[in-house]
Amino acid sequence: MIIIMKPNASEEAVGKIKNLIESKGLQAHLSKGTEVTIVGVVGDKTKLQGANIEMAEGVDKIVPVTETYKLVNKKFHPEDSVIEVGNTSIGPGRLTMMAGPCAIENHDMVIETAIAVKKAGAEFLRGGAYKPRTSPYAFQGLEEEGLQYMKEARDETGLNIVCEVTSLRALETAVKYVDMIQIGARNMQNFELLKEAGRAGIPVLLKRGLSATIDEWLNAAEYIASEGNPRIVLCERGIRTYETATRNTLDISAVPVIRAKSHLPILIDPSHATGVRAYIEPISKAAVAAGADGLIVEVHPCPSCALSDGPQSLTFEQFEQLTENLKPYAALAGRIF
Repeated sequence: MIIIMKPNASEEAVGKIKNLIESKGLQAHLSKGTEVTIVGVVGDKTKLQGANIEMAEGVDKIVPVTETYKLVNKKFHPEDSVIEVGNTSIGPGRLTMMAGPCAIENHDMVIETAIAVKKAGAEFLRGGAYKPRTSPYAFQGLEEEGLQYMKEARDETGLNIVCEVTSLRALETAVKYVDMIQIGARNMQNFELLKEAGRAGIPVLLKRGLSATIDEWLNAAEYIASEGNPRIVLCERGIRTYETATRNTLDISAVPVIRAKSHLPILIDPSHATGVRAYIEPISKAAVAAGADGLIVEVHPCPSCALSDGPQSLTFEQFEQLTENLKPYAALAGRIF
């Protein structure tokens, strides 16, 4: 449940409510907006029976929260969150671009790609050092060696870096190099990995699972938040349907639905959503128009030679053209880009 304080409630009154909740063995989470303060209660609310909180000084009303996710719920935190990552932020009023190869292949291609995407307007270099592939014989990534190359790229360009982790071992290694970790679609419900990501404290990009509902996706985010890490950004990358014309089916409606249900930022991955290079620009425009906080796009110096996801990767020139063509859409959506 959430306790909504009156607009004129004093700090002392808010503090008394918080102390009362915690004295019962529950967690109290404060969300201070421009007008009112909301106190979210996490735990067994029956412990508050007889406390008469609704009669306490400064309390306006009590609202039940029926959803199983609490900390990432918009009811707990009515104002949209801004997630600080490295030297930038993701959230309201901005359009964040993440770009780079699906897989880190070698040193030179990473540096070359980082320079190109930074020139085109990206703020993040994305790249896979750990690759969960459908076939065990496909390229699995360079692991720590790839992370070292990405760190060099950050040092040279100033880009923030984001990389997927697939295990606790990968997580423990990645946090030494990256600004943000990614939990991929195949691991969205790897609950032990989600808990460890929460304990690590580093910003997390959480992709939607292959066939996950939005509530399942938000509950996955709750696992991270419940371990003390609220720095979460969601990413819609398409879900599995019966359609075969595209790699996945982009659920563009996920953007307004997440906006209504959660305070977390949401990005769109048009590359994995479509699997087709020619579809990336129109999907990206739709994402911006729908209210997405940013895009994560696969870019490669030579897509036809890529070890992973070449058909859905843009060339440097195509990515530069994409960012240029998105500028009027970002302006209409009221976003800085």
